[in-house]
Amino acid sequence: MCPRFYNMNFIETEKVIFEYIERDEEGNPVKVKRALDDVSISVKKGQFIAILGHNGSGKSTLAKHLNALLYPTEGKVLIDGMDTLEDPNTMKVRRRVGMVFQNPDNQIIGSVVEEDVGFGPENLGIPTNEIRERVDESLKILDMYAYRLHSPNRLSGGQKQRVAIAGVIAMHPQCIVLDEATAMLDPEGRKEVIRAARALNDVEGMTIILITHYMDEVIYADNVFVMSEGRVVMQGTPREIFSQEESLNALRLELPAVTKLAAKLKRAGIPVHDGILTAKELADALVL
Repeated sequence: MCPRFYNMNFIETEKVIFEYIERDEEGNPVKVKRALDDVSISVKKGQFIAILGHNGSGKSTLAKHLNALLYPTEGKVLIDGMDTLEDPNTMKVRRRVGMVFQNPDNQIIGSVVEEDVGFGPENLGIPTNEIRERVDESLKILDMYAYRLHSPNRLSGGQKQRVAIAGVIAMHPQCIVLDEATAMLDPEGRKEVIRAARALNDVEGMTIILITHYMDEVIYADNVFVMSEGRVVMQGTPREIFSQEESLNALRLELPAVTKLAAKLKRAGIPVHDGILTAKELADALVL
């Protein structure tokens, strides 16, 4: 198992500004929309980081900067010390940071699971025997090895997303960004993907960046960044963030159900502490 944390920041954004430029039919700029506004975050190797925010908050735009799919209008994005604005770094950055998006159907291109997982390493020029090893390893990590000869079309949404993650793992990145990767899944599929992400972080020591608007998905994160209107407006551990119910409500974000219940009980005079994260924590608090 890899050490959980290192001193060096693996991801660092420095006062990043990103602007979308709308153009007319002749290509002339007619409107500028600022999607990221002075965003500075840092992530160490081995951390599990969550980035929260409602639709339009800028969280997915930030995610695409971490893989050099987008480049800052101003400021810097450094991945493992490499500036994404420097052309020679683009492919190096993308090999270090893998992306998993909302819809697994848009990422799965193989007719058989193991072929799909091997597609990325093959494009990297990895030798055939090593591709075989990487495919088997990745599918076992995601508990999908038994489905290696299945058609992806016959899998559930959660299983498809795990295949998409396996395809990224097979390229041996140091970090995986899950950009709203559970948004199109049912509750069970969401749980499958979050369990897989936690296992990659806990067992493999992989850096995980979880982009989501589901509050209950971030309770195991090491640190949480909350975004609104292109800015980071809150930062802290899940417990610190969930202890600020009024601030979250103002950002149109609701506490997880168990945290919300604990807050109601506290307002009713029952002595429970702030920032309850799980049902077990609440049960233990009530027993005490």
